[in-house]
Parts: sequence; structure tokens; C-alpha cells
Amino acid sequence: MTNMQFAKRLQPLQSNVFADMDRAKAVALAAGRQVIDLSLGSSDLPAESHVIEAIAQSLSDRSTHGYLLFNGTQGFREAAARWYEQKFGIKVDPQTEVLPLIGSQEGTAHLPLAILNPGDFALLLDPGYPSHAGGVHLASGQIYPMPLLAENSFLPVFADIPAPVLAQSRMMVLSYPHNPTAAIAPLSFFQEAVAFCQQHNLVLVHDFPYVDLVFGESGDWADSSPNPKSKIQNPKSLVPSILQADPEKSVSIEFFTLSKSYNMGGFRIGYAIGNAQLINALRQVKAAVDFNQYRGILNGAIAALTGPQAGVKSAVATFQGRRDAFINALHRIGWNVPTPQATMYIWAKLPSHWSQNSIEFCTQLVKQTGVAASPGAGFGKSGEGYVRFALVHEPPLLETAVERIAEFLH
Repeated sequence: MTNMQFAKRLQPLQSNVFADMDRAKAVALAAGRQVIDLSLGSSDLPAESHVIEAIAQSLSDRSTHGYLLFNGTQGFREAAARWYEQKFGIKVDPQTEVLPLIGSQEGTAHLPLAILNPGDFALLLDPGYPSHAGGVHLASGQIYPMPLLAENSFLPVFADIPAPVLAQSRMMVLSYPHNPTAAIAPLSFFQEAVAFCQQHNLVLVHDFPYVDLVFGESGDWADSSPNPKSKIQNPKSLVPSILQADPEKSVSIEFFTLSKSYNMGGFRIGYAIGNAQLINALRQVKAAVDFNQYRGILNGAIAALTGPQAGVKSAVATFQGRRDAFINALHRIGWNVPTPQATMYIWAKLPSHWSQNSIEFCTQLVKQTGVAASPGAGFGKSGEGYVRFALVHEPPLLETAVERIAEFLH
């Protein structure tokens, strides 16, 4: 067989602890164990019926069966712009400041191709979502990991970035509410980030999949159908938009997805909002890589963004109930984990004897008990010593998982 030569940029993509976890889950299943999979952040809740109906009605429309070019996405872009304006009170031009995406991950992975030249640095959160690093590697860029520590509320310290790195940096990627730590960031932090990026001529990227998955906020807009005339810009919101800190969109782009708020992960639909030049640059990359997804999916997304929002509120309540059940169960077994204010994750500091081997902890846990979790080391060096649990099952099963964890720890 021919000895094929592959690009060097693939080398950093070969290490994937989540593939290792999949193999460990397969071993547990082969041994006859019931696997309780808390390792993947894929919602188990269904999309709303009015969303499914919009997609279903599209199927019999022959005009939806062909390629979908940019102009054909105008209805979706207008819906996304209205949704954003209602949520955050900032005007958005659907023609130049919105771009449909095949999930927000596609956007975060492709944007570095439009920003970085080989050798340029991207400033990434550590721990952080793996596709952020993957996109930089594909663009032949370098990564400077910004450590997220509990004593800093899992926020990066910009003053710690070395000057030589900063001189070679072109972009910074943030994401709050944060996966995997479940941390949130106040508006004052985003204002600091915008000022820092303006000062150092950096593109500021904010990955915002958990915009709605927030617990304990009152006056939520998601009680009924959105009012196109409303202007809800709540400065006290637990999870502000980056564009509230950069309303002129001077350096910023923000990525959204319907995967979490609307339980549409499998439909792969998201969008970017932000600086028109950044939107156009990302659009150029996309034009070389793909067309848009099926028009019927965009019709479903329009129905989600413009229709009744009670399903969003219901999903938030569901995940809050799961959070409380799982945290309470962990506390009962003596594992004192902070209660997160957002996301569908629990970020748990490992017991001391596992503190430097989260991969082995997760591998042994699933083999011995069937409970699958994500090792903190899989999200970056600073994630070592932690484990992430995804709240993708109902409370009784989550409590069963904790009972098995207790047996494993003792």
C-alpha cells in the first residue's frame, strides 16, 4: 500500500480524548453494563412541534429541494436579526451583519481561516471548547491558552498575556456561559475585553450557544411570542452579549446556535452576528466550502425564533431541575461542587487522589460503573483535575449515576 503523506496541520487534531471515551463506553457496553452517558452535551429534549411542522411542510415544496444560496437565506437572517434586537436592544442589519451557519461550531472552526496567517496567534480559553483550537490548527495558526482558574471565577487575566505573543496575535475567542466550566461573565468583563482587543488590534470572537440556558433570571422575555417592537436590553442580565460591550461592532462577532435553546442540535443550524467586514470574510470562506443547509431547516429555524417561546422557558426549567437534583445528590455523597448559574453542565473538581489524572478517572468510572463523563484534560491543560457532567437525563437517572459514582469513590 502506498505510504500517503498528509498535511502537518492534521497532527494536532489526532489526539482526541473523547474518542478514547467512546472506546471506553463500548467496553462497558460489551461487558453488559447499562451506560449512563453524561459525557456529551447533546440535549435529549425534542424540538417544539411548530418547528417540526414548519420543516415537514417544506418537504412537499419542490422549490426547497435545490441549492440554497445567500440571497435565499434572507428570511432567516431577518428573523435572527429581529430575535437579537428583541433580546439585547441592539440594531442589526440582516443583509451585512448576519450569516447563517451549519451550527455555531462551523463558524468558530472556519473563522480562523479568514483571520490568521500561518504562525499568527489566537488567544483561546483554557479549558475551552475543542473546535476553537481545531479551527486555529487548520489555519496553521498558533494557540496561546489563557488559563481559567477558580480563583479568577474562570475568567482569563488579559494582563498575563506575554507582550511577544500579543504582538503576533490576531484574534481572541471567548465563550460565556462557558463550556466546560459553566462560568458566566459580567458585562464589565466584556467591556474590558473589547477595550483590550481594540487597543491591540484583535478580532474578538464570542461563542454564545448558552444564551438562553440561564437559571434564576426574572422577567425573562421567553413567556410568549416575541414582540417585534420591544427593546429589551437588560444591563443586569447574567449573560450579556459581547455586542452590548461593543454596540458599534468595531471588533466583535458573536456566534449563536439553535441546538441548546430550541433542542435542534441534529438540525445543525446557527448564525453569526457582528462586524460587517468579519461577516463578509467568513461568508467568503463558507462560499469555498459549502452551500447552506436545506431550506426546510431554515424554515424550522424561523418558526423557532419568531414563534412561541414557551418551549425555551420549559427547557430552562427542565435543566434547572436536573442541575438541582444532581448537585444535591453529589452533596449527599460528600462531593461538594458549586451550583452553576447557566449551561447544562456540572464542572466538578476531582478528589485529590485523581487530581492529576482526569482521563484515567473517567475511563475507570465508565468501565466499572457505566457512568460516562468528560475528563477536564480533554478541554485543555488547565482543565486537568476536573470532570464535566452533562445533564442530559432525567433526575432519577442522574441520581442513579451519582449512587454509582459513590460506590466507585469508596
